[in-house]
Amino acid sequence: MTLTSDLPVRGDAPTRVLVVAAASTPADGVRHLRLVDPRGATLPSFTPGSHVVVSCGTDTDGRARRNSYSLTGPELEPDAYEISVRLDPSGRGGSRWIHDLVPGDTVEISRPRSAFAPVLTARHHLLVAGGIGVTPILSHARAAATWGRSFEVHYTFRPGDGPHLDELRELCGDGLHTYHTPGEFWSTVGPALLDRPLGTHLYACGPGVLIDELVARATDAGWPSARIHYEHFGVGALDAGEAFTLGLRRSGIDVPVPAGVSALDALEQHGVAVSNLCRQGVCGECRTPVVGGAPLHRDLFLTASEKDSGSCFMPCVSRADGDRIEVDL
Repeated sequence: MTLTSDLPVRGDAPTRVLVVAAASTPADGVRHLRLVDPRGATLPSFTPGSHVVVSCGTDTDGRARRNSYSLTGPELEPDAYEISVRLDPSGRGGSRWIHDLVPGDTVEISRPRSAFAPVLTARHHLLVAGGIGVTPILSHARAAATWGRSFEVHYTFRPGDGPHLDELRELCGDGLHTYHTPGEFWSTVGPALLDRPLGTHLYACGPGVLIDELVARATDAGWPSARIHYEHFGVGALDAGEAFTLGLRRSGIDVPVPAGVSALDALEQHGVAVSNLCRQGVCGECRTPVVGGAPLHRDLFLTASEKDSGSCFMPCVSRADGDRIEVDL
């Protein structure tokens, strides 16, 4: 099949259409795509750790699906963008859509975006990956190896899994450490958090439980928050929450938000457009100013100080801490 977009995209447009040049399976349940410009042009460079937002068809209700995927290939004037996607049978269908693509199909993507870039002044880079969370870590490792930066990679995955393991072995040499159990992982990574040189930065991507414990251990070991960087897969399943009213201060209207319905969905159902991408509380695209009431934050984008200020929230996942909240819409 051939999948196309109705958007005229070219040059440095916010989105562009690329062609699937190759597709492979680097691990069971993981689809790797190589996407190229249909005219053979070089693609824009990107920062290591960047992602693109892929338009992945539509939901059963006709709403467009857009998922974020990390770029795994070379970042400087690449001839292709590469992504690896694990099939999520319980997801909204975006990963299945990706897995069904074959060479010759076309895909609409956003410009590369970076919220997980390496700190170039770091004395050493301690890179940690869990499962498919290896994708942005691979990008970091590739750049560090290319530019001769000091780095090491700790990669935990199930036996027989390990997407991109061969690439990491080639890039990292003795700097790659692999694990198959939590005990193996923490027996090495725990001490590593205590003896790396001053000026080391920690980067992690993987399941929430891994990141939460890693951040907690690093914090307990005295790591400043400015030297801890991480990227979640998403917020996962959330409880339905309580119903509340979303007041639109500029529009002068109230939008009811029932339990189990996101504020973003409620706004869209009332014809109010809010820019959004991931709908998982990760990308920050739907950040909305709060001008009254207190938000109940459930996103993974805002910093602790931003959440404490109560000046904005992410309507894709967050709610009101009470029966009403007012926003600048």
